[in-house]
Amino acid sequence: MRSWILAVLALFMTTGSLLSAPVRIKDLVEFDGVRGNDLVGYGLVVGLNGTGDGIRNAPFTEEIMSNILERLGVNVSGEQFRPKNVAAVFVTGTLPPFARAGSRIDVTVSAIGDAKSLVGGTLILTPLNAADGQIYAVAQGTVIAGGIAAEGEGASIVQGVPTSGVIPAGARVEREIEFDFTTLRSVRLALRTPDFTTAGRIESAINGHYGNVVARMLDAGTVIVDIAATRELSPAHALGRIERIMVDPQRRARVVVDQASGTIVMGEDVRISRVAVSKGNLTIRVQETPVAVQPNPFSQGDTIVLPRTSAAIEETPGNGLVEIGDGTSLSEIIAGLNALGVSSRDMIDILKSIKAAGALHAEFIVR
Repeated sequence: MRSWILAVLALFMTTGSLLSAPVRIKDLVEFDGVRGNDLVGYGLVVGLNGTGDGIRNAPFTEEIMSNILERLGVNVSGEQFRPKNVAAVFVTGTLPPFARAGSRIDVTVSAIGDAKSLVGGTLILTPLNAADGQIYAVAQGTVIAGGIAAEGEGASIVQGVPTSGVIPAGARVEREIEFDFTTLRSVRLALRTPDFTTAGRIESAINGHYGNVVARMLDAGTVIVDIAATRELSPAHALGRIERIMVDPQRRARVVVDQASGTIVMGEDVRISRVAVSKGNLTIRVQETPVAVQPNPFSQGDTIVLPRTSAAIEETPGNGLVEIGDGTSLSEIIAGLNALGVSSRDMIDILKSIKAAGALHAEFIVR
């Protein structure tokens, strides 16, 4: 009889751990002041093949269309519009750091009315505003939608999201964000995943690279760099050198499971203490077989139904009881289960039980 317990025990005897590979500092931190800014605008997509907004259901589409035509010198006061090839949309994008006037950025276009599809549409000149209300870019171009929709008299079908699309390099930057990077005396490095050990290693790596005290750890998520102590030509030169320094990051032990897809992701530092695991299948069968009882001939009795219930509990031969030793790597357990074809659902149930027993030493996240 095939037993996954034996395979797991065999893997336990070949315990080993993989060393994490060093990564660049630029992949671990964000530089203070070097960040993007979100942009948003309200515009109109035209040229749709009868899949635009219904004007009665989306009156704002008629309003913006009238404003655009009047700006182009077309007087439409008092006119009634009933086109089906236009759609009101929100346009969003991100202004990257150090973006200069004339450069282009990608934008996303999303319908806000009852349009059925934006496929084949063209976005009309749309200003994009930042949080301060100023216009920083202008978007225009052909929308590339990733979905398709079709309908007939009695049925319809939709694949993907045809009411949302992108315009690669569809916006041109018109205003630059003023930021004098050359005047910085110090720069803070913000860790994407705060950790005291990783911050300390970044501090040591930078100081070791320059041979003097250049960086100082402030907390688990911040390391400050003295630009003057680096003796570089400018802050840009200093950060260009610092971001290429390699560091071995320290991560928290974490297990993430996705019950919908049966996916299990874990770190290499996950460990399991001594615990006993037993796995078996329990089947409960309950069957109703009612019996009808007829009265005697020529009697005045009534027909009655007597309940008849049969219940049984069956337990298939279990996989036995196994004791897992201290320091066992969770990756070894998963590898053993995978080798014997144990389903992801069963793996997740086993991991939940081990965590509930207090033997799984890691942050357990269930999505």
